[in-house]
Formats: sequence, C-alpha cells, structure tokens
Amino acid sequence: MEENLDINNEVNKEIPEKTTKSNSEEIKEPRSEKDTNTVINPGNFQRNSVSEVIIKNEIDTPVKPVTKPKKELPIEKKPFQEFINIYLIPALLEEINQRGLEINNINLKNTNRPIAGDKCWVINCEIKDTCNFWLSFEKEDISSLKSISLSKPNQNPSIIESFLIDEKRITLKLIVSRVLQRLNGQKLIGVN
Repeated sequence: MEENLDINNEVNKEIPEKTTKSNSEEIKEPRSEKDTNTVINPGNFQRNSVSEVIIKNEIDTPVKPVTKPKKELPIEKKPFQEFINIYLIPALLEEINQRGLEINNINLKNTNRPIAGDKCWVINCEIKDTCNFWLSFEKEDISSLKSISLSKPNQNPSIIESFLIDEKRITLKLIVSRVLQRLNGQKLIGVN
C-alpha cells in the first residue's frame, strides 16, 4: 500500500498545473494538498512533448458536410436537342404568335441545308400565308456555325446567310430576336 502511494505521488508530481475542464478550454488552477493523494487513471490522459496532460476526446461528434445546392445549368449549356426542342422552338412559337401570325409547321431535323445541300441540323418553320425559314446549325452545338434561309410561301429559298457569326455568347433570347429581325428585315412579319 505504501508503494502504491509513492507511485501515485510520483504521477502527481509529473502532472503540470494545467488541467483541462473541457475538450476545448484549458484552465490553470493552483494545486491543493488534497490533489496529491488523488489516484489518476493513466488511460484517460496522454502526455505530449511538453509534459502537459491532454484529456482524450472520447465523444466524437460527426462533422456534417456542408453541401452547396447544385446550380441549374444555363439552358444554353443543355444538350443541343433539349435546348432546341424544349426552349428554342417554343420561344419562336410564342414570339411569332404574339405578332398575330400562325405557324403551320416547325421542326428540327438532321437533313440537308437548303441551297448548300450539306448535312446539318435544320429548324424548318412554315408561317401560314407569310414565309418559310430554315435556321441551320453545322454541328449538334448551338455555338457551331449557323445560317438562315428565307422564302415566301410555296417557294424555295434562294439565299443562304450566315447567322450570329460575330457573337461570342449565344443565348436563347439572342437567337429568337435575330430570327425575328431577319424576318422583319425582309418585310415578312411586319412593317420595317
């Protein structure tokens, strides 16, 4: 028993005056004479290189990962056919209908471009009793080279024009406004 007291006293002498009250806060307290006879369980503390007692954190609280909400892709970054069929064609329909015109047919096909005859993606639109237009995309990408051809009803197009060649950022709004601008420039959908 006397040897046990000596071992406990040895351990108490080696413990510095810093003790930890909580896992995150260290508080210095003066040692009292009562503390010299306290038995310390060596499993509950560790010594670091400066001989300070560090109490182990036995309760590990899981860290919740912070998840950022995913940003919706801009519609112009969506797959080509989704952009054309879900956004561009309905936007063209709406704008043309707002001008009091009726569309007989509008569709997207991978077919021959009018006049040039090369294979590409073509939006063909027939506006009742007004005109037809063909908006062509060289590749399955809205940023690829584009052209437009116009004609009066029941006629074949005679001119192919480049479309949005100087624009760096192609948007839905830009495509729709420039199609309408071309139709209006030919006095097909309104007065100049």
